[in-house]
Amino acid sequence: MKIRCGFDIAFEHPQPTPMLLMLSVHPTRLKDLLSPQHFSYSPQVNAADYRDSFGNICTRVLAPAGRFEIRTDFLIHDSGELDEYAPDAEQHRVEDLPDEVLVYLLGSRYCDTEHLLNIAWNLFGNTPPGWPRVQAIVDYVHTRIKFNYKDACATRTAWNGYNEQIGVCRDFAHLAVTLCRCMNIPARYATGYLGDIGVPKDPAPMDFSAWFEVFLGGRWYTFDARHNKPRIGRIVMARGRDATDCALSTIFGPSNLVKFEVITDEVLDDAA
Repeated sequence: MKIRCGFDIAFEHPQPTPMLLMLSVHPTRLKDLLSPQHFSYSPQVNAADYRDSFGNICTRVLAPAGRFEIRTDFLIHDSGELDEYAPDAEQHRVEDLPDEVLVYLLGSRYCDTEHLLNIAWNLFGNTPPGWPRVQAIVDYVHTRIKFNYKDACATRTAWNGYNEQIGVCRDFAHLAVTLCRCMNIPARYATGYLGDIGVPKDPAPMDFSAWFEVFLGGRWYTFDARHNKPRIGRIVMARGRDATDCALSTIFGPSNLVKFEVITDEVLDDAA
């Protein structure tokens, strides 16, 4: 399957402003690119990439005062397969977990486990461990939070989402990640492209999406508490403890977002 991905994002800055961007596809998907993932900046700036501690590609720029626009448009290959379903995937004992996944059991900026620990055990303590327990958490979060783009809030934590029962995809992911961690299941936040492929088209404008991954049976599996169904064509851009580690833009100064367009469409062979 071919998928066309891209974006056109613009900011207004009153002064030259350092920015940290996380807009590349994840290194694990670079091999799937069918056309160059070239980023254009207007006005043109010097851009320098590095890998963060989670393996994400980060780009540093000094945006000029005034309007600053970033664009890309590329093709990428995808298997066309649904998110993997593995109902027999087992939960590890904490003492048996690999060292590198232990960080995904800890509380973080948006995943405030200390507030939800007792709630999690009361809700899920009697569920079968492993995949069934994660799915029970996903089912719960899917019904607990009501999705609405107008309810987006940059400071909402998992605890806030649990209480307010509103939010966007990142809030679904944060609450599910937090409940998993409370149940000693390593869970990490993920963000990227997710188009309306194989499902009815969402009338809302296309956006980037957030989901999460859990470590079961010696590997990571994808779950999506907002949609609560396997999907086709996830193109991951970043992974981390929560949205802090996966922010698409971190801006070190005053800024206004003035344009935001995202493309994620399947490309049929006769349209390629």
